Amino acid sequence: MERVRSLRTILTHTYPYPHEHSRHAIIAVFFGCLFFISSDNMHTLIEKFSVKWWSMYACLLGFFYFFSSPFIGKTIRPNYSNFSRWYIAWILVAALYHLPNFQSMGLDLRMNLSLFLTIYISSIVFLVVFHIIFLGLWYVGLVSRVAGRRPEILTILQNCAVLSMACCIFYSHCGNRAILRQKPLGRQHSSWFSFWKREHRHNTWLAKFIRMNELKDQVCSSWFAPVGSASDYPLLSKWFIYGEIACNGSCPDSSNEISPIYSLWATFIGLYIANYVVERSTGWALTHPLSVDKYEKLKQEQMKPNFLDMVPWYSGTSADLFKTVFDLLVSVTVFVGRFDMRMLQAAMTKSSDGTKREEFLYDHLANKDKFWFDFMADTGDGGNSSYAVAKLLAQPTIEVLVDGKPRALPRGNLLLIGGDLAYPNPSSFTYEKRLFCPFEYALQPPPWYKNDTIAVDKPELPEGVSDLKDYDGPQCFLIPGNHDWFDGLNTFMRYICHKSWLGGWFMPQKKSYFALQLPEGWWVFGLDLALHGDIDVDQFKFFSELVKEKVKEDDAVIVITHEPSWLLDWYWSSDTGKNVKHLICDVLKYRCKLRMAGDLHHYMRHSCSQSDGPAHVQHLLVNGCGGAFLHPTHVFSKFSKFYGASYGSKAAYPSFDDSSKIALGNILKFRKKNWQFDFIGGIIYFILVFSLFPQCKLSHILRGDSFSGHLESFLGTVWSAFVYVMEQSYVSFTGVLVLLISAIVFVPSKISRKKRVMIGVLHVAAHLMAALILMLLLELGIEICIQHNLLANSGYHTLYQWYKSVESEHFPDPTGLRARIEQWTFGFYPACIKYLMSAFDVPEVMAVTRTNICKDGMESLSRSGAVIYYASVFLYFWVFSTPVVSLVFGSYLYICINWLHIHFDEAFSSLRIANYKSFTRFSIKENRDIEVFTLAVDKVPKDWKLDKDWDSEPKQSGMMSHQREFPSKWCATTMQQDPVKTVKLVDHFVIHRSQKQNGES
Repeated sequence: MERVRSLRTILTHTYPYPHEHSRHAIIAVFFGCLFFISSDNMHTLIEKFSVKWWSMYACLLGFFYFFSSPFIGKTIRPNYSNFSRWYIAWILVAALYHLPNFQSMGLDLRMNLSLFLTIYISSIVFLVVFHIIFLGLWYVGLVSRVAGRRPEILTILQNCAVLSMACCIFYSHCGNRAILRQKPLGRQHSSWFSFWKREHRHNTWLAKFIRMNELKDQVCSSWFAPVGSASDYPLLSKWFIYGEIACNGSCPDSSNEISPIYSLWATFIGLYIANYVVERSTGWALTHPLSVDKYEKLKQEQMKPNFLDMVPWYSGTSADLFKTVFDLLVSVTVFVGRFDMRMLQAAMTKSSDGTKREEFLYDHLANKDKFWFDFMADTGDGGNSSYAVAKLLAQPTIEVLVDGKPRALPRGNLLLIGGDLAYPNPSSFTYEKRLFCPFEYALQPPPWYKNDTIAVDKPELPEGVSDLKDYDGPQCFLIPGNHDWFDGLNTFMRYICHKSWLGGWFMPQKKSYFALQLPEGWWVFGLDLALHGDIDVDQFKFFSELVKEKVKEDDAVIVITHEPSWLLDWYWSSDTGKNVKHLICDVLKYRCKLRMAGDLHHYMRHSCSQSDGPAHVQHLLVNGCGGAFLHPTHVFSKFSKFYGASYGSKAAYPSFDDSSKIALGNILKFRKKNWQFDFIGGIIYFILVFSLFPQCKLSHILRGDSFSGHLESFLGTVWSAFVYVMEQSYVSFTGVLVLLISAIVFVPSKISRKKRVMIGVLHVAAHLMAALILMLLLELGIEICIQHNLLANSGYHTLYQWYKSVESEHFPDPTGLRARIEQWTFGFYPACIKYLMSAFDVPEVMAVTRTNICKDGMESLSRSGAVIYYASVFLYFWVFSTPVVSLVFGSYLYICINWLHIHFDEAFSSLRIANYKSFTRFSIKENRDIEVFTLAVDKVPKDWKLDKDWDSEPKQSGMMSHQREFPSKWCATTMQQDPVKTVKLVDHFVIHRSQKQNGES
């Protein structure tokens, strides 16, 4: 049966179809282009090198490189990255072909571009018609069901683009020659490599390089020669495009040879269609069976978890982020102070004889021996980081060095999670994909458990377990964080309080806050602060009554909150959590030995160093490294006072120095990490200079003889543009004003209003100066090209008019095929090509419209003409501006976080760092103290594979996953980078339960 299942998997595996991998074809076309150019144009390129024009090339290529750098090396697929590649290729080629140096090399790009667009449109139309016909045949049942998978339109576009590029490159170096053969076929083949035998060409490196030219001629005349003449195919003679005549001596009046370009195009189209039909009709897997060994190897390579990436907090296109903002506004403005889920929970537990505590108090762990428990917080961001922590939590034991000696730390009987379970907002999608998915991979739920079931009467114990005290598997209790409250706690209640399993961790919890009685007189209070930063009255009443009735004088309490108020109150100079303070200082009265929290995504521990009496809290611990992006530690390095006692920093992860160095990534990596910020940044910069287009009087900048003169004129023009924006512009001035207000509001309220205004002004000034400089550089480039007659010569359809003038010469059509196509398409064929060429040639459209505006004024343009002009300007200005706006904004964040110690959230969420993850493990010792270990992983793996040990371990029926030796499904592709191998100890201390023992070990 297993063999049959393997065979079925092999034959039905969803292999990627080869024709969809145009990436390899692009690489082949690129290297082919390099070969042809190097063969006969390199010496011309060197001889006619022009510093003036090549400097413009360098400027253009530099901006385009910085724009496209975040996408280099990424897989081609239908996303913004892929769109950017084609977008860059379009507008870069449209700009380069107007510059003169390509023509000085003997390479006229006008024909290549015209030919590319013509072949591109023809290929798209042809393949679309083919796919429609093929799907029709599939619909009526004439082809296999495998054909039902529709091709992505982007796949068709990519293949058409690659096909067209190949034809154009061939034409550039071989032309459309109809070669009249004089030699017999055998003789011709024997001469293909004859040039390699010439003895005098092996003396020098240059001679070997020159032979490339002869190789190119052989490739053109022999390897890619035309397939024959039209007379060989009499039935199809009227459907051919013919080649130019290329012969020595007398030649016939017209060519009968089929165009080699046409032959090449037809060959590619035929290969595509044949490949597609064979694959979709018979099934690619059926024609390529795999052996079991190869299948197992392929299984290891292709079976990988589909983890979500870190949340892009600076994305201008993320629907999740807009929903997060909306939910937050609704929660804060509508529900806070009016409706509180915590009050509803308390009301639902009321009974006739008072408040029953069964749904808040859990004492089933009080008599456990050798009790261990874990704490983590802020998970559910990136799948890699969340799974790395979950995998460590799931391991039966973790071996680390403690005081220089290896020690095995067993898995916790209890897992405490301190809030923010999924980012950026609570929803079914984020909870399932960002929280439950990594944990289920780390420790699988029971076989009988169904993800979509609702736990009506918790705890729903496994079969064979009659009482919660008898269950010996790991359990989990959670409190909600601020992100979990964005929807009024709805998702948390549905997925935590009404489900029984988080992966292999059992969840008896019924409400959003709880009290746990642990062995040896230890208690855990899990508080729900909601969005208030404090507990409500009913919650305070429950815990205060519990302390009076259940907690003994010599017991010890661990208080868990989501927010570390001791750090945040110090940072913001505020005083929050008054009810929590009252509970700890006046009700618990020195019995709170440890406060733990998340929210800040780092690890820090402060211990009491000096107090007038017994400290209200002995240790303060923050560990929000459960999977979310990293937060800095150096910003909080000066914290020292809390509840009237002095505290010293005992541990920080990452260290203060490392944290400061990491912030440098905002300058170097902001755009690479936040490429979706392009949508916001590019539009903002364009609005800032919208009113300044076009700049008609720039000739004075070009008249200077020295560099200093050019620079002085350029800066003077920048200042004049700034004055114009402030005094006369409406659109740009409004943009500057809105940006200034936003920048001032963006500055944290931690500092004074005067400093906020000053920082906001400087921030906007940097952006405005950068936008003005980019605007002038773009306008100067256009002005130079116009002055040298490279742009704005003959209207909007320059490229099409030139192509029509040479089309009949280079692509003879004696049978009138083009005329027939024009008649059959009612003129759509030439019109489509004409306007496509105009749309492609953005610089020409921009230059012609700019010339008309400078001559007749903006009033001479129609509304559609103005839209076309500003759209053409935006296409190029967006490419120039997006790298710069990211650089300026990233530099602003770096200065603020390292010099001013503000924007700690904004400056590190931009980096989306998945590394530096940790959790804290506790052991209740026989002497009733708690030994604490904080375990961390510096680098989180990005690539995972199926764990062979997990896959090969026998799976007994009814066996719980926590009973397995290898509970986690995935391991790092490189085993030395697996979290189990790289985990280390970053903090180790002891919490003493007795008041007299008030120190660390």
